[in-house]
Amino acid sequence: MSEGASYAAAGVDIEAGDRAVELMKEWVAKATRPEVVGGLGGFAGLFDASALTAYRRPLLATSTDGVGTKVAIAQKLDRHDTIGFDLVGMVVDDLVVCGAEPLFMTDYICTGKVVPETIAQIVKGIAEACVEAGTALVGGETAEHPGLLEANEYDVAGAATGVVEADEVIGADRVRAGDVVVAMASSGLHSNGYSLVRHVFFDRAGWQLDREVPELGGTLGDTLLTPTKVYAKHCLELIRELNGDEKPLHAMSHITGGGFAANLARVIPAELAVRIDRSTWTPAPIFGLVGQLGDVPLLELEKTLNMGVGMVAVLDPAAADRAIAVLAERDIPAWVCGEVSAADGASGVELQGDYAR
Repeated sequence: MSEGASYAAAGVDIEAGDRAVELMKEWVAKATRPEVVGGLGGFAGLFDASALTAYRRPLLATSTDGVGTKVAIAQKLDRHDTIGFDLVGMVVDDLVVCGAEPLFMTDYICTGKVVPETIAQIVKGIAEACVEAGTALVGGETAEHPGLLEANEYDVAGAATGVVEADEVIGADRVRAGDVVVAMASSGLHSNGYSLVRHVFFDRAGWQLDREVPELGGTLGDTLLTPTKVYAKHCLELIRELNGDEKPLHAMSHITGGGFAANLARVIPAELAVRIDRSTWTPAPIFGLVGQLGDVPLLELEKTLNMGVGMVAVLDPAAADRAIAVLAERDIPAWVCGEVSAADGASGVELQGDYAR
């Protein structure tokens, strides 16, 4: 007589999930704030909101995102402790562009088969990135989806909540003609455009992840897995340093999917235009390799990849030197890359000239 059906026979290992939770507890405990109530294991994460009573008119900000197909690189390399930086960066840096401080975050990991050590490594990266962002990791979910994902496949997503004073929100309504754009260097590709990147390197060029590439200073895999720069703390410090009574920092833009022009345009009023001077920086070699090996036109590259700029600030020109100095103190290379002007019939964001070599 055959045995009856069971969850385990269907491919779901509850005990493996429990072991994963035990392994990740150490890392989650590091990603906390004084306002966090309780610990890991409840049905919901608790955060003491009484701190918000110190605000005059607190606005809650929320954001959610994933990492995209960059997870395929981590899976091929069997290296899972950096992908959390990509997740946290994509989520919290969308919050900070309005001036919000990220307070807490939750994550979601789905996989074909729970391997406790792999899940723990993913959460380790998420927790370490949360520490870097100054946000608490208050909970999450790990789901096993046999039949939907292969045993070694997983995807990650997350959501975060932040807070900002209503009269300190920055954005498009503050931007003025004459403002300048300060670019902040990216750490590499970050987490966008990997479907194009993988198509170029693997399908068209036939390269392998262990290929040593002199231009990159190491292997292709190491470069593609370089974690996303998390700007949240640095941008909040910039806002605090600059925005006193006069508030010269007017807007920020997180350069993610859609590239430089499309993301910057989201914080530029319709009656204004921005001209970005490509000659003010040199993109890292990885960007040129994608274009060269894939025969990708420059405009296609620029609307897919960040081209070396992960975040920008739009501010009064008188504050530009101070902004660059504040960021330099925090090891964020920054420079003036463009200027805002009246539209004169040509609104939007335009990149001009050639990149520096």
